[in-house]
Amino acid sequence: MAENVIENRPREELIFFPYLCREQQRISDSNSRFVHYTSAEVAMNIIKKNEIWMRKSTCMNDRSEIKYGLNLISYVWHGDIGKVFRKQIDEIFYGVSDEIAKFFNEWRPSFLFDTYLTCFSVHDKDEDNFGRLSMWRAYGGNTSVAFVLNNNAFLSRTDALRAYVKPVAYFDEKLFSSHLFEIAENIEGNKDYLKTLNRVELVNWCFDMLRYFALCTKHPVFKEEREWRLIYSPFEIKSNYGGESKVIKKQIESINSIPQPICKVPLKEDIHEEGLNNLHLSKSLDRIIIGPSDYPEVLSESFVELLKKTSVENAVDKVFISDIPLRR
Repeated sequence: MAENVIENRPREELIFFPYLCREQQRISDSNSRFVHYTSAEVAMNIIKKNEIWMRKSTCMNDRSEIKYGLNLISYVWHGDIGKVFRKQIDEIFYGVSDEIAKFFNEWRPSFLFDTYLTCFSVHDKDEDNFGRLSMWRAYGGNTSVAFVLNNNAFLSRTDALRAYVKPVAYFDEKLFSSHLFEIAENIEGNKDYLKTLNRVELVNWCFDMLRYFALCTKHPVFKEEREWRLIYSPFEIKSNYGGESKVIKKQIESINSIPQPICKVPLKEDIHEEGLNNLHLSKSLDRIIIGPSDYPEVLSESFVELLKKTSVENAVDKVFISDIPLRR
């Protein structure tokens, strides 16, 4: 039987994050894994350096993605459903919706310029041998590689990294309005409980909800990507939650000849006392899929040797060649 991953969640999380909770439970129920598509060179460095890099949102493939979420929030917040939501919140503390909006708007620049991301996709069993055609086309160029990872670290509740994995919501105006209305109904049904919070706590929960939609909302046309994002916002974490990550390190690196700040997540030691487990590739890696390439055998041999050197057991059984035809 699948674990109930939301059973012990704070009640506020169930109220303000119903989509996130459902997606986390869906992953647990199906025991789905996650996959990171990248180039062979980047994949090699992940293994050799035992780290994965997070890039600024302004360096993503589509720089407009965060703006899309922000614009969607603004549109719905000032519409009919936004009025319903604000009415429910203001019945808990008078005028608190204006305070939430002010707080959120003050942090908008940080969402755009101080957010670091790494992207993953949900991976199904029938993709084990070949991967996903659309992702091969989009990522990695002519020598692409896919890291398939177990879901343990993705579903763990921990503050050890101060970075958090969230599912992307594929919403347009209609879908986001419907979801915000669901949250408003949750607030109405839990109003007596929410009145036991103090004003600052309520503002923070609503801020976190809006921040999630700002950073993790894409147009439904991209839904086949089934994306989840590892998100880290060092300045916000330091300002609002008492300090930056002690694990993630920020450095300047050159990518495609562009020097830029990078946040590096070590894939080395677990932090058991803080609930961070199965981070090392020897525990988290399910398989590597070599994408369509002119050199699949060479890449396969290379990655088997790389995995052996990083103490991954049965390395030869963890590397697969995807021989699907791909016209570029």
